[in-house]
Amino acid sequence: MTDKKVLTLQDISCFGSCSITVALPIIAACGVETIILPSAVLSTHTGGFKGVNIRDLTSDIPGIMNHWMSEGIFFDCLYTGYLGSKTQIDYVKELRKNVIKNDGLLIVDPAMADNGKLYSGFDMEYVNHMSTLIPEADILLPNLTEACLLTGMELKTTGHDEIYVNELLTALKTKGASKIILKGISFKENEIGVAVFDGKTTEYYFTEKIGGGFHGTGDCFASSFVGAYMQGFSLHESAAIAADFVVSSIKKTVGDVNHTYGVRFERALPELVSKVNCNSVSQ
Repeated sequence: MTDKKVLTLQDISCFGSCSITVALPIIAACGVETIILPSAVLSTHTGGFKGVNIRDLTSDIPGIMNHWMSEGIFFDCLYTGYLGSKTQIDYVKELRKNVIKNDGLLIVDPAMADNGKLYSGFDMEYVNHMSTLIPEADILLPNLTEACLLTGMELKTTGHDEIYVNELLTALKTKGASKIILKGISFKENEIGVAVFDGKTTEYYFTEKIGGGFHGTGDCFASSFVGAYMQGFSLHESAAIAADFVVSSIKKTVGDVNHTYGVRFERALPELVSKVNCNSVSQ
């Protein structure tokens, strides 16, 4: 087991099973102390809900950081998810410099797009600013859409092959990425998976592809990946654990017409706890 501490910067969607609402319980379930820094508070996530009440907390971030600095509080990892503005992207760099240990990690999920489209409220200026985090990150967790936006490559929704994936990984590496988990890879119709690039070689991990759209699966993947990785699992092992957790969460949600706003990840937590905590690497 580990005594390491993870700080996560992203929004709180009070209802909707995403962002900090899933990051905190999932990383904690992996046996890792989890500290939150909310970038905003939303009544719900913005996927399918109307009239969302939003309170932006950007102006609070420096004060919180300065208080931690005055108290000598430092963290082993900063994991970022949905960031609502270019200013918040800049604050990630400040947090990395001021409250993350010298040997600490920055894990960036550039949560800004999916299925070929940017999320509401984002534009290419935001994408370009997000790209400044690529060389800062120890591990980058983009999906295919985000990787293409960050590199300027054409998005292929079908017909993926290793040549295409390697071109994307190379383009991200050229921009400064060191380790990359590229999500949403599919070489066969009935499978979906990740490409795991450790800085030198690329491995793949595939799972069953389940039809339909599910909010928050990217956050569930990133959070379980962070939890497993901080427990000492390898890059590939952590990605596999996260992919399996997402599939299990989806399976426990399929057919539930009252739970279309996210996945029932809570019902898959016992499997994650067993897998991560029973097999964690001593640190």
